[in-house]
Amino acid sequence: MPCELIIGGARSGKSRHAEQRAVESGLSVHVIVTAEALDEEMRLRIARHQADRPAGWKVVEAPRGLAAALTAEAAEGRCVVVDCLTLWLANLLAGAENLPPGADAEQLPALTTERAALLGLIPTLPGKVLFVANEVGLGLVPETPLGRLFRDEAGRLNQAVAALCDGVTLVAAGLPLRLKG
Repeated sequence: MPCELIIGGARSGKSRHAEQRAVESGLSVHVIVTAEALDEEMRLRIARHQADRPAGWKVVEAPRGLAAALTAEAAEGRCVVVDCLTLWLANLLAGAENLPPGADAEQLPALTTERAALLGLIPTLPGKVLFVANEVGLGLVPETPLGRLFRDEAGRLNQAVAALCDGVTLVAAGLPLRLKG
């Protein structure tokens, strides 16, 4: 069964769309979440997502080791929702604020290793896998070097995952637009 990337802006409805696609699959659903509750605002966001999910879904937390979590959770007859790649990337950019000006993310070993593991794994995944990610390249150019690095790396990751997935859907204002597949 195919992999699909579901992208959109903040509060665009992309997670809800992924959850609907998972329900429609008729398969057992496992969710891999990448957010960490590091402050009260994020705890509230996480609680909202938890409340929106059906109670019977298995949830696995993987703020960094996404390829390992996918290896453990993806299986024939199962739908895995990964929510979201963008937060996973942000977690892997820890330490990027200390890079010298003009440096790129290739100098962050955890990021390069984890990204390579994920991209190498996607074509081999069994079952159905739905990746959720933010489209961050449609707004203003970030003011800081770290913000620009994050935007650039998110765009590169989205392009790489989109190239490997059978389907890509952009969600805007709660409306899905099929881009691929």
